[in-house]
Amino acid sequence: MHMEQLRELLLSLPGVSEEEPFGPEVVVYKVMGKMFALVDYDSVPPTMNLKCDPDRALDLRDVHEAIRPGWHMNKRHWNTLDLDGSLRGPLVAELVRHSHDLVVAALPRRVREQLG
Repeated sequence: MHMEQLRELLLSLPGVSEEEPFGPEVVVYKVMGKMFALVDYDSVPPTMNLKCDPDRALDLRDVHEAIRPGWHMNKRHWNTLDLDGSLRGPLVAELVRHSHDLVVAALPRRVREQLG
């Protein structure tokens, strides 16, 4: 998946904003003000942190070398993906949606209703 495709996917999800609270090096994607993805487009290879179900996070790390515990994040709930081309686009897209869904599910009901 090309980085522009990734950015378009992230921004296409309901309620998503793009911010740079840590400076221009890392772009943070939030749903209704809650972080669900962090992307370092400039690292080599680019990396992305995504929230993940803890059991699934462990399974993904066992199967994919390019998925490891979340860098500077709660390693039980976050993974870092090395976007080096070894992870297929559909898997990356599914993990982005999974992260978004986990964060949405934890939002208060009235906020979730605003998403539709």
